[in-house]
Amino acid sequence: MTPVIPGRTTALAALLVVVVTACGTQRPQATAAASPPPSAPPSRAGTWPACAVPDGPVTVPDDVPPSPTAPSPSARGDAAGAAGDGAPHYAENHAYRLRGQMSPGNRARTEASAVLVRRELERVRGEGGSGAYGVFPDARVAAALGRLGCGEEHGVHVGQGWYAVHTGTGCVTGRVTKDELTVSVHGAYAEPQPGAGPCVENRGGH
Repeated sequence: MTPVIPGRTTALAALLVVVVTACGTQRPQATAAASPPPSAPPSRAGTWPACAVPDGPVTVPDDVPPSPTAPSPSARGDAAGAAGDGAPHYAENHAYRLRGQMSPGNRARTEASAVLVRRELERVRGEGGSGAYGVFPDARVAAALGRLGCGEEHGVHVGQGWYAVHTGTGCVTGRVTKDELTVSVHGAYAEPQPGAGPCVENRGGH
């Protein structure tokens, strides 16, 4: 029989208490690491419902790269005017005028929608009845877009002969008056004019 040594027994008992206590202790660092990371904020661009949808299938071209993020025509003009003075931070200060990238599929579908928009706006012009400066009443232009199912939820904006609508795949914008009808297809603006939908260029500044 092995003799019991009082000093050693006391030391072993103390060590056992320390081990048991440590096993029951949670470490705050480990608990924090196991927590899931916060979710990313939702995209500012959002999504828009479809309107002006073509009846038949749309042909999407092959081997066409997505259109790059591009400035609006007015932003390009501003940049050309500022090129001579080399204004610092000009590009970043005008980033709000950038138009979003469009995939080949979205561009093809938006262009097909633009054909329908042009057809309806030609009807407005054919009916005549323009007002001052050859501009048709906003209600008539909005009604033409409404016949294609495009309303407030599609970012429709009409005013002073200009129109803009998001068809769900891209923007169709332009001008309709007695003397002209223009149709343009492009991506939504990074920071559009407040209260005017995603397809109206912000005329303000930063």
